[in-house]
Amino acid sequence: MAAVRVLLLSGRPESQPRAPGAELPTNRGVDLAVAVVLQSSDQTVLLTRRTRTLNVSPNLWVPPGGHVEPDEELLDAGLRELWEESGLQLPQGQFFWVPLGLWESAYPPRLSWGLPTYHHIILYLLVISQESQQQLQARIQPNPREVSALMWLGPDVAAAVAATEDGTETPRHLPQDLPPSVLAVELEENGGTRPLVLPTSTLLRTTPATADSQERVSTGTKFALRLWLQHLGSVTPLPCGSGAHWDPGPAREEQNVDHPPTTNQGSGKQSA
Repeated sequence: MAAVRVLLLSGRPESQPRAPGAELPTNRGVDLAVAVVLQSSDQTVLLTRRTRTLNVSPNLWVPPGGHVEPDEELLDAGLRELWEESGLQLPQGQFFWVPLGLWESAYPPRLSWGLPTYHHIILYLLVISQESQQQLQARIQPNPREVSALMWLGPDVAAAVAATEDGTETPRHLPQDLPPSVLAVELEENGGTRPLVLPTSTLLRTTPATADSQERVSTGTKFALRLWLQHLGSVTPLPCGSGAHWDPGPAREEQNVDHPPTTNQGSGKQSA
């Protein structure tokens, strides 16, 4: 577990230093990925819908993210993926970040779909911007090869979505005043965008028993949303520095790896 804690901070185990330029082995089995839960100043988070043509997890709603390149710092990897998928570059000094938790992801997500062909450990990073949803949305230029739609999710709907996480033992008592739909933005074939009224029920779907590219929120994303809501309710935002990192401290860092989440961090082991 000590190596995993070092991995959170430096991007590679301290006990296995690697010479500059050395390539990661191709047969190591489990890849490292980073996903950015981008929070606006008015407390909404960005989700993107993966295109139907992707080989892995098509048509799923997820935060921007992807593989960590060799010798790449974790935050740098997350910000690079955010830029590659959404076109967003966050101005220096206008955000801070904190690790939310680790998630073990396999695809296909169920054995009933077939044996896993992709296996990742995903580190979810909460990146809190000083800019509002409107300011961030004005600069977004989604990559049509990876993203087919995007939306900003507020705490109320996010709580309902998180409550439908696959395998959770939490009773799924959804709010009576949950809106029937949420507003998203969908990419058009000509490169433009159009408003998309998405039924909230689409976001509450769980992983089907048989192979299906049905639109839904990934299970890992629901886990990350639950951690975001815990963080939102327990931490007062700090003044933003140049990519300032809030240090959760040794006790919370230990909890992030070894125990189920009880505050603002956690670890998960389920499917995509």
